[in-house]
Amino acid sequence: MLVQDLMNQPPITCHVNDPLNLVAHQMWEHDCGALLVVNDEGKLVGMVTDRDICMAAYTQSRSLDAILVNSAMATHVISAHPDQGIAEIEQLMARYQIRRIPVVDDNGKPVGVISLNDLALECARSDTRMEQVATTLAAICQPRTPKQQAA
Repeated sequence: MLVQDLMNQPPITCHVNDPLNLVAHQMWEHDCGALLVVNDEGKLVGMVTDRDICMAAYTQSRSLDAILVNSAMATHVISAHPDQGIAEIEQLMARYQIRRIPVVDDNGKPVGVISLNDLALECARSDTRMEQVATTLAAICQPRTPKQQAA
């Protein structure tokens, strides 16, 4: 099975210079906890989560309409391509302890997102790969070491 078979598409994106109140609104409207961040060319430059929004509001002591995505987003983003195998995605999630991976085309533009939820739902539908999904989930849930948190 390939990423393109399970990924959610189209991806929900925001611009690197959007205010966080707009991002929070998009998350509410699309019932999601993360958006892919793109630049003027539409290329993936980061990811912002609902937790990032909360922490930005807390640490910057400003309202969400006064905080831009670029000050809250993660810029080190692990991405995938549509033709990658699901086993490779599980390995990336486990290694980097991440629940969502943006899927990009050859030009670096987002075409979808694959999440741990997608893997779990597929596992439940087909009654296969349970051990692999459970192993991935266990790896993601492990406490991070101080070195990992700084990365």
